[in-house]
Amino acid sequence: MAIARARRGPSRADYWPGFVDAMSTLLLVFIFLSSLFMLAQFFLSQEITGKDTVLNRLNSQINELTEMLALERAKGNDLSETLASLRANLSSAEEERDRLRDLLDKGSGAESAAQGRITGLEGDLADEKRISQSAMAQVELLNQQIAALRRQIGALESALEASESRDRESQTKIADLGRRLNVALAQRVQELSRYRSDFFGRLREILAGRSDVEVVGDRFVLPAAVLFPSGTDDINDSARGELDKLAAAIKELEAQIPPEINWVIRVDGHTDVRPLSGFTRFRSNWELSAARAIAVVRYLIGQGVSPNRLVAAGFGEYQPLDPGTTEEAYARNRRIELKLTER
Repeated sequence: MAIARARRGPSRADYWPGFVDAMSTLLLVFIFLSSLFMLAQFFLSQEITGKDTVLNRLNSQINELTEMLALERAKGNDLSETLASLRANLSSAEEERDRLRDLLDKGSGAESAAQGRITGLEGDLADEKRISQSAMAQVELLNQQIAALRRQIGALESALEASESRDRESQTKIADLGRRLNVALAQRVQELSRYRSDFFGRLREILAGRSDVEVVGDRFVLPAAVLFPSGTDDINDSARGELDKLAAAIKELEAQIPPEINWVIRVDGHTDVRPLSGFTRFRSNWELSAARAIAVVRYLIGQGVSPNRLVAAGFGEYQPLDPGTTEEAYARNRRIELKLTER
């Protein structure tokens, strides 16, 4: 079919594969970086959840201390009322003492009774003074406890403000991480798209004279019949020259792409659906397709291509280009594909 199209007229540059390649790479890189972003946000969310738990515990402690402070204030009010009552009693006793002294001055006959009454009142007055001093000591103690509670509440409020500040910083970091990921995504897509376009352009120059070479999506498709004899993974001598040119193009690409971009050339082997004959050492089309992909990779490594930039994969008959059952369809499905992609 490709030969027929070549006979009808000169081939035209097809820009659609590069566009599809850029879009598919953009989608893959976007999904990858989005996954990283979601993972980072998950861990930051876990950290924020832990901080919320600490904040809830601090709020609970503040509520408990506030209730204790209210109880202590109520006790202080009670003691203040008791102290005021004692002071009122003390004033009454002093007034009674003064009245009795006046009576003593006025009547000598009532002197002894008044003196006894005075003595009793003075004893009561001393008792009232002791009670008053005890109440004042309790009030002072309550004031100290209230001051300590206020200091604890102030410390808890400071800790709460610091925790809220850390939460705001975490949210800011999440937003900054999202912006940085978007920038990195755009840069990686642009760089890889540019190098892929250069590589495919170089391959088009190398294979320009071959009408049986196809471009399918983001892949270069080489007929297996050109590279291998039927049922084997031995590379034809006539195809080694083309593979040498391919190796030179890949080495040029290695020198151009920065080391921080992790890329590979994937070599995929494919066969048709017909089972293998008994004259081959392979037990299935899958083994044959994988062996052919490995043979191409080994040859490229032998020509100086870095092994860490090559990947071999066998797909057997399970990803045909043409679902037909004609000889032409079978010939199209027996192929080797080359694809530049991220690792």
